[in-house]
Formats: sequence, C-alpha cells, structure tokens
Amino acid sequence: MIQSAIAGNETLADTVSRQVIFAITGLAIVIIVAAIDYRIWSALSRPIYFITIVALAFLQIAGQDVFGSTRWFNIGPITIQPSEFAKIFMILVLADFLSRQRPDSNPVRMIIRSLLLVLIPSLLILIQPDLSTTIVLIGIWFALVWAVGLPLQTIGVLALVGLIALMVISPFLANYFLNDFPQEENFFFLRYYQMQRVANFLFPNQEEAFGNTYNILQALISIGSGGWFGKGYGQGTQVQLRFLKVRHTDFIFSAMAEEFGLIGAVTFLMIMILVVHRCLRGAKMARDGFGALICYGVAFLIFFQSAFNIGMNLNMFPVSGIPLPFFSSGGSSLLASLLGIGLVESVILRHKQIEL
Repeated sequence: MIQSAIAGNETLADTVSRQVIFAITGLAIVIIVAAIDYRIWSALSRPIYFITIVALAFLQIAGQDVFGSTRWFNIGPITIQPSEFAKIFMILVLADFLSRQRPDSNPVRMIIRSLLLVLIPSLLILIQPDLSTTIVLIGIWFALVWAVGLPLQTIGVLALVGLIALMVISPFLANYFLNDFPQEENFFFLRYYQMQRVANFLFPNQEEAFGNTYNILQALISIGSGGWFGKGYGQGTQVQLRFLKVRHTDFIFSAMAEEFGLIGAVTFLMIMILVVHRCLRGAKMARDGFGALICYGVAFLIFFQSAFNIGMNLNMFPVSGIPLPFFSSGGSSLLASLLGIGLVESVILRHKQIEL
C-alpha cells in the first residue's frame, strides 16, 4: 500500500525499502521478545523508565528538527522516534507499578502516583511538540488504571473534570483563531498548527477563515470514490494524481479505501479487531497481574491508534499524527507495534493452564 501511495514521488523512493527493513527487524524482535520471560521486564521497569526520560529529554539537545518539531534522532541513515517506543515502555512501567498495588490500597493515592509517572514523559513529548502522542500516553494510563479496578464513580469524576476543562478552553480556542492571531503565536504549550487543527474540527463553518480542510476533504473523496470494491491497486485517482496528501502516513487508510473499496476497508478492520481480541485473550490467560496489564495496554494502544486514525480519515476526529498500526509508513511506529506484539506473545506462551 505504501508503494502505491508514493508511486512517482522520487523524494520518497526509498520509503518502501526502509519499511521492509524495519518490518524484517520487527519480526525478529517479536521472536526474541516472545522468547524472553516477560516477568524480567518487571525487574527492569525503573531502568526502562529512566532511559525513556533521558532519551526524551536529550531529544531537545541532539534531536532533528523537522517542520518545527523535534521528535527524531538521526543515527546514520536511520531515523528513530523515541516517543513511539515510549508508548510501549510506559505500558511496562505502569503495568509493573499497578500490579504491585495491594487490593486494599488507597485508590486516590494510586491514581496520583501513577499519573505522576506518566506526566513526566508526557510533558517532554508535548514540548517537542507532539500532542497526539501525549494524548495516547494519557489514554494508556487511564486504560490501565481502569483495568485494575478503578471505581466507576472515580471514572465519572475524571471524565467530568476533563469535560469542564474542554468547555473552559473551547471559547478561548474560538477567539484565538476568529481574531486572526499571527501564526508565530502559541497557545500555552501548543503550537499554532495544532490548535488550528482542533479549531477546524470544532468550527467547520469557518473553512474560508482557516483554509486548512483540504486534506480531510480529499480523504473523504478518496474513501467515497472507492465504492464497494475499489478502483484497483495502483489505480486510485486521488492517490496516483496526488490530490490526497500525506497518503503514505496519516491518510493511508483513505488511500487503501479508494483502491480496495468498502470490502477491503472492512476486511482490514476485521483483521485489526482480531489482533485486539487476541491481545485481550492474552490478558485473560495471563498468570499474573503484570502480564495481564501488558496485554491490556497493548490492546488499548492498537485499538486507540487504529480508531483515532480511521476516525480522523472519516472526519470524526481532528487531524493528528497518530499512525495506523502496522500500516502507516514509519519505522519507529512499526517496530514499537511489533515490540508490543512480542510482549503479548511472551505472556501467552507462559500462561498457567487451568484444568477443568
């Protein structure tokens, strides 16, 4: 699909070969990580957390700046995005911390301490700036805290706080753009383009004022023009004529939907649902809480990123840089996803058989 999406674009000619290398490396990682007892990672959770923090902090010093964002390390011809691996590492760190909590421990204290664990890397990622990955990390924290038995009343309070915050920020967001602020202005930690994406989503009638709805409109045209069975591989006009932008990363689902149609898109969704289901099955099979939380965390990560990316393509969510797992171009994202699968496999391979 990446090959079809970049056809004719010489600047991206080596994208497929690099993705193949990352895929082969990732499959080797799956085998190696699956062979290692997952409980070893529990003992290494503190060093893993420290390495994650150091890597994200050092990124501000030695990272590569691309389009105003400092998210990548250049290691020769290889580009590594630490925030992608931080998602998996934080699953391990949070799973270890939460699995060590006693059932009768203070839930408020557990929530605060676990939230502090995830806030430090989240803030380091936010200042890159990378709002989408920050949201993913907070989502992972919420999912794992809920998995260990967070009371519904507490969930309701957290959701209410989030809703109130959104209601407070929205008027400022509207005024920020309706008053035509200059593009060099920022909104707290967020950059102009990030807030503009949210504003485009919340206030679609202001298309003339914002002028940044082109990508999502082309994505919708691509999906709609695919019909039932698509136009055929390499035959999508929106893709091949380059009307659809960033079609090998953010909008690769739209490219696939145009060339393989509704049947192809639904088939892909079923495969992703199967992967998430198998991760959840691994959680039920796990012999301890640490293993179960690893599986829950990986399942949530794959589900959330898939749902958000596809929803973004369908104009259900604001445009963001959240990749489509296993599908979008990007070596770090692919390696991190396969690392998560390797961890789930390790848990499943060591589950305790229950005789009926």
